[in-house]
Amino acid sequence: MSDALLTADTLEAGTLYRLLSGAIAPRPIAWVATIDAAGHANLAPFSFFNVASVDPPVLAFSPLLNGEGNAKDTLRNLDEVAECVVHIGGEALAEPLNATSASLPRGEDEFDHAGLTKAPLGELRVPRIAEAPIAFGCRLHEVIRFGDRPLAGNLVLAEVVAVHADPGVWNGRHVDIEALRPIGRLAGADYSRTTDRFALERPR
Repeated sequence: MSDALLTADTLEAGTLYRLLSGAIAPRPIAWVATIDAAGHANLAPFSFFNVASVDPPVLAFSPLLNGEGNAKDTLRNLDEVAECVVHIGGEALAEPLNATSASLPRGEDEFDHAGLTKAPLGELRVPRIAEAPIAFGCRLHEVIRFGDRPLAGNLVLAEVVAVHADPGVWNGRHVDIEALRPIGRLAGADYSRTTDRFALERPR
């Protein structure tokens, strides 16, 4: 077997992206709504996403800078209005979720582009997706910025302050995974379903 040792500083950013996104999979998807200072809504999916804390409840997702080293609208909006709504879309909303990954001009509304309906969430200024069964309304806790090179990450830590949970998915104690049918991100154009699962009892 040949030596498989690689050093990160010898790999181009695009190569590292393909290795990381292909190997660290499936990844849950944060479908994030934000607004700018003028109130224009933005909606975008991010698969560098997970739970960072339970008490306080904090979600973590990381928008990468684009290939020119510029920040995406989500990050720019958070600098202007420090709120966001993180949705779990599920398989039924895969097509509109994918549609919101398009690179639209700043200020153009991805809700309208994807045919989605806005709904309020608590006292937040940012709307939620009415069609999404789970939505976590958040206030920005912190952004950890990893530099200004193309594909540099910006780790957003967002504290949950309000939750929308459809009773058909959440009964107050358990999430019905068959009803939610969350999807995961693989590499390239590939996604994964949660219909093929197995269970292991956790050791005492």
